Amino acid sequence: MNVLWLQSGGCGGCTMSLLCADTPNLMATLADGGIELLWHPSLSEASGADVIALLEACEAGRQRLDVLCVEGALLRGPKGTGRFHMLAGTGRPMIDWVQSLASRAHHTVAVGTCAAFGGVTAAAFNPTDACGLQYDGDASGGLLGADYRSGSGLPVINVAGCPTHPGWVLDTLLALAMDEVSEHSLDAIGRPRFYADHLVHHGCSRNEFYEFKASAEKSSDLGCLMEHMGCKGTQAHADCNMRPWNGQGSCTNGGYACISCTEPGFEEPGHPFSQTPKVGGIPIGLPTDMPKAWFVALAALSKSATPRRVRANATADHTVVTPAIRRTGRK
Repeated sequence: MNVLWLQSGGCGGCTMSLLCADTPNLMATLADGGIELLWHPSLSEASGADVIALLEACEAGRQRLDVLCVEGALLRGPKGTGRFHMLAGTGRPMIDWVQSLASRAHHTVAVGTCAAFGGVTAAAFNPTDACGLQYDGDASGGLLGADYRSGSGLPVINVAGCPTHPGWVLDTLLALAMDEVSEHSLDAIGRPRFYADHLVHHGCSRNEFYEFKASAEKSSDLGCLMEHMGCKGTQAHADCNMRPWNGQGSCTNGGYACISCTEPGFEEPGHPFSQTPKVGGIPIGLPTDMPKAWFVALAALSKSATPRRVRANATADHTVVTPAIRRTGRK
């Protein structure tokens, strides 16, 4: 399976994340999976005329194109011309190349939230008219249109994340190489379900504090970050805390709130990322499938039952009260 990787409007962070994949040799892992990287702007040696010749061969159908990966938002401005981002040496806008190549690709993959939904590149007043491949924020459409289907019959596969987890990219490519991706493999907005059917909350190291509603009050505290610090881990679709970056890292493990970067529109929450907006003292960002009345009742009960250890540790930057030592045998 051959893969062509293009970078559009973005920071290149998803490529940098991919280079941190939990494998001693990224290129060998791809090769072992039967994947050939036709070209990547940062990882390939070819440049200039050689790359243009390759793109033209893919466009004309002389070179088979199994997977088109696009990283970064698509810049449609000014006024739909795409001339804010010209592909050097071709005299053509990147969006023109992407549209043409996507019509040839057996699969099309959006790598990262910018390519999937527009992301940070499309924030604020969006002077470049940036959008995702098949979504503009949470509205279907984007550059390729809501009805776009690749040669396999699938819509764009949105490996969302800012940056996306290297494991999500590798697992998606390997699944495509084994022909194990179907529409059932994708969620309602095109994300691979192997990670999008989970929540960041799953596996979070702060879950005991969440259960007792023992909350952090500042960024260095050990407690749950949901009530005061803006964490959206109970709403964000990802398995970040089940498969941490580099084997141990995640936003919440590092003391920072989950900002829900796999979701469309995460870049403009309407409030500071590190603050939790509330109405009547109740966080507006409750768990995705929990009625507000139930949450209020559970929170009140949980707080009344909070062990002294959990309450003390929640607002400290280290463990100040350790778990009691007791026999665990059955009585």
